[in-house]
Parts: sequence; C-alpha cells; structure tokens
Amino acid sequence: MRPRLDPQWLDAEYNARAAIPDHAAIFDAWVAASQAARAGSPVQADIAYGDGAGETLDVFPAAQPGAPVLVFVHGGYWRSRDKSEFSFIAPALNAAGATVVLPNYALAPAVSVEHITLQMVRALAWTWRNAARFGGDPARIAVAGHSAGGHLAAMLLSCRWKQVADDLPPGLVTGALSISGLYDLEPLRHTGFLQPDLQLTPASVARLSPAFFPRPKSGKLYTVCGGDESSEFLRQNKLIRDVWGPTAVPVCETLSGRNHLTVLESLANPAGRLHDLALRLLGLH
Repeated sequence: MRPRLDPQWLDAEYNARAAIPDHAAIFDAWVAASQAARAGSPVQADIAYGDGAGETLDVFPAAQPGAPVLVFVHGGYWRSRDKSEFSFIAPALNAAGATVVLPNYALAPAVSVEHITLQMVRALAWTWRNAARFGGDPARIAVAGHSAGGHLAAMLLSCRWKQVADDLPPGLVTGALSISGLYDLEPLRHTGFLQPDLQLTPASVARLSPAFFPRPKSGKLYTVCGGDESSEFLRQNKLIRDVWGPTAVPVCETLSGRNHLTVLESLANPAGRLHDLALRLLGLH
C-alpha cells in the first residue's frame, strides 16, 4: 500500500531527528567514540578513490591478511554527516576479523542522489581493485549502510558491475546489510524538509528506488530497523522484503526499543544483532 502523500504527515514520518529529543547527545557520543577508534587503530585515512568532491575513504585494516571487507556507507539523507563520525563501528568488526572501509561522498544539494550513488559505485570498484593492498580479500566484500546509506547499500547490491568496467566481477558485492534503509523514494519527493535539497523527479525516483528493481541475481540483503521508528520507516523496511522476496531478503527484522539512531549502535556492539548479521555476510559467523 502506498503511503499518504500529504507533505505535513510525511515531514513527521521522515524527520527522524526531530522525533528523538536527545539526538544531539547521540551524535556527540558517536563523534567521541569515533575519535577514540581512530586513535587506537592503524587507520589509513582520507585515501582518494576518485578525483571528485568528497571522494575519499578511510580503511581500518584487520590484523590478519586476507580479511573480508565491510564497506559502511553513512546516512544523513544524502545531505549531511561525514565518514569520520562513524569510525566507532570499526573496532568491534576489526576484532572479529573484518577490514572496514568508510567512504565519503559529496552532499546534496550540491550534487544529486544519482551522483552520490555513482560515487559509491566508484568507491566499491576502488575497494575491489585495492583490497589486497590493505590485507583485504576482494572476493569477500559486503556493504552495510544506515538510513540513506542503507538505500545506497541496496543500490550497490543491485549494481550491474560488468557494465561499470570489464575488470569488475558481476558479484562484486556478496551481500548487504541495510539499517533503517529507504527503498521507495517517491514519498521523499513530497516531503517538504527534504525535497528542496534532493530535487527528486518522477524519473529519478524510478532510477533510484530499489523497490522498483528486480531482485538481485546474486547476493543477499539483510534489512533491519528500530522497533521505535516511524510507520514509514517500518513500511520501507518490510517493502523491500515484499518486493524482492525472502530468497533475496532472508532477514527482515525490527530491533525492539531502538530508534532511528540507537539502532546503529547494535553494529558496533560485539553482542549486537547487527554485528552478528554483518559477520554472517562476511563469512565470519
């Protein structure tokens, strides 16, 4: 069932930050934890994966060579945040044997969502071509993303890599974990606080909505959101399972007591459900 396209209702449904009174304190905690993560890790920061604005990434290498690689794509509605604020997810994944890559991208409204999606394609192509340089296994690359990053993770799972470059394998992304992701962008075209920056059109919505795509030919998508999120985020979470089916989306869950921000902390927690799912995608569990 399609959502109501009433702008005021959609603003309330999609403005997750406004629904979380302590969102500023959560962001501050992420920044502090990320600073500590970088201080305690041999991170390789601000590596260029392209020559455009925002096209840098950070690599947190695992201790052992030949490690599977998790590329984490941050959220912020394609218009805010920075990779440096999400370093906090790396230590627990490193400890479990994974190399972690955090790419940046240019932000709307300076660029379109299409542009950002293609930047993430370039970041993944760079990761595959350079994984061995930092001890990663190019045959085991999975993607995780939060919110807008969850949308981008699903897009990358759907990418036709051989059309990007002849040297890339068709199954470059072996799986994706989308956390509070967005799969149908049509409601955002009618959401007043977002559309002025995103400038979505009917044509771009069709090109950018994984819920309108056939299910990927390879790779699995795990989709999870917080149980305390809005009805629209809950609908989006279920929608991609309904469209792609349980074979392509074998995990479609909500985490009780988690909101749009606190849900992400489960990825950084060795005992968290998202951490467990990420390790499964990487073949470490």
